[in-house]
Amino acid sequence: MKKFVSLLLALLCILPLTACRRLHPAPEKPVIYLYPTEETDVTVTLDFDGTLTSTYPAYDGLWRVTAQPDGTLTDAAGREYYCLFWEGEGGEDYDFSRGFCVAGRDTAAFLEDALRQLGLTDREANEFLIYWLPRMEGNAYNLIAFQTDRYTDSARLHIDPAPDTLLRVFMAWKPLERAVDIEPQTLTAPERTGFTAVEWGGAEVN
Repeated sequence: MKKFVSLLLALLCILPLTACRRLHPAPEKPVIYLYPTEETDVTVTLDFDGTLTSTYPAYDGLWRVTAQPDGTLTDAAGREYYCLFWEGEGGEDYDFSRGFCVAGRDTAAFLEDALRQLGLTDREANEFLIYWLPRMEGNAYNLIAFQTDRYTDSARLHIDPAPDTLLRVFMAWKPLERAVDIEPQTLTAPERTGFTAVEWGGAEVN
């Protein structure tokens, strides 16, 4: 009987931890910038294969804002924002068949160059690095793979009016103790012309 009680207590301690463990990495801090060529009323809808855990401004099935060419966004109440933010929990498995293995101390320089190739401005890249670099530069190595269809197919973005240029940069990464060999990705971006919409985000995979 004592053994049964001890086993039951052990299970009760373990089960909450198991239930709370994240089985799939969550998209973190995707932010959306809108740069029309003139003041424009814009509606943004996100069709995400998962559960949204945080949004700002609050997402109630859509975002509706007035966007300025410098990226300033204003809602119906007159409150200003510089981007639209969301996070969520989903079941996506990210693709690490190609990517980069980067020493932690070299991560800042690597990301500066990679984000430029992917079409981000210095300001957008700065915000990307400020969020991710503190979690990456202290690792021995980071395995980095920029996602394409694997991400965009699970987080579908609808913008009205449709932008002339849409950039969606999503980085999946893993901290590593040792370097590994991986086939490098080719990083490209379309030229930013006309009404441009940009999104960046990422996920740490353990």
